[in-house]
Amino acid sequence: ILETAGEDVLEMFTRESGNRNLAADPSALPWMDCPVIDMSLLLSSSEGEAAEELRKLHYALVSWGSFQLINHGIMESLLNKIRENSKEFFVLPVEERMKYLRAPNDPEGYGNDTVLSRNVPHNWNDRLYLNVYPEDRRRLVFWPQNPSDFRGTLHEFTMKVKEVNETIVQAMARCLGLEDNSFLEEYGESVTIQARINHYPKCPFPELVRASRTHSDASAMTFLLQDKQVEGLQVLKDDNWFKVPIIPNALFVNVGDQMEIMSNGIFKSAVHRVVANSEKERLSVAMFCSPCSEMEIGPFKKLVNENQPPLYKTIKQYGQIFFQYHPKGERPITSMKI
Repeated sequence: ILETAGEDVLEMFTRESGNRNLAADPSALPWMDCPVIDMSLLLSSSEGEAAEELRKLHYALVSWGSFQLINHGIMESLLNKIRENSKEFFVLPVEERMKYLRAPNDPEGYGNDTVLSRNVPHNWNDRLYLNVYPEDRRRLVFWPQNPSDFRGTLHEFTMKVKEVNETIVQAMARCLGLEDNSFLEEYGESVTIQARINHYPKCPFPELVRASRTHSDASAMTFLLQDKQVEGLQVLKDDNWFKVPIIPNALFVNVGDQMEIMSNGIFKSAVHRVVANSEKERLSVAMFCSPCSEMEIGPFKKLVNENQPPLYKTIKQYGQIFFQYHPKGERPITSMKI
């Protein structure tokens, strides 16, 4: 694609069919200024420190639907290793990567995302999408064996993210005056985690395409390890786009659609996108944490009353619903509103 980039190929990636207008220069956008949450302070034995950090978390969740998380307990060496293994996979010969190619109607595996409308642009990226937890749902046929330590690294990273998710979701419940495990109990027997490793190649026409088009996540919570040097992620707030800065060793955390539903709209699912870059390639690792797919999710009962009626339907299999809407460029959460 990079070598040919003919007019018909370019049309697959333009932001809107037939739209060749240049977008605003990403460098001119303001930087996101949401709180940086220190997870160690959320766990502090000092009531004052913990309460102040909880206040900052509540503000971030209500105002932005996202935040930067530091001191999360995942070692820098592991963060570097998952990045290194991911980069090693994406520089393999294409024949090697194609061994893990996803099926046409299945998101799991290597490739690009399904698009179901001619008016919806393809994303300028390759990705490896895997079910990583519970372990019995792993389909190892899609897990690369090269590099040789990829599987072990991803397993270790998954288990660490699982712990971080539990701590953050418990803190989110406390933000609303609920018992610590209120949201976690809505997850069912176990959290479900998918990993999406994104590779964004250099793009010769970044003003015309999206590395990842505008969307919110289907998850309850998303934990993103950004590229160490190359920015590109942007978040929408009050109809304005903001650039997300890179903070060394931080995880960028998004509220997903399912948490917006469970919180009855108090916490906002973050709408975001990724812009293309003509000079540098970029890599990120996203971990999507969600309730068990067999669980019904809806507004948490203690957040619903006469003055605060339920804003969303009670549903199952939100992930499947997401993949019915997202390939058409639509936000599925809008169909869940009462």
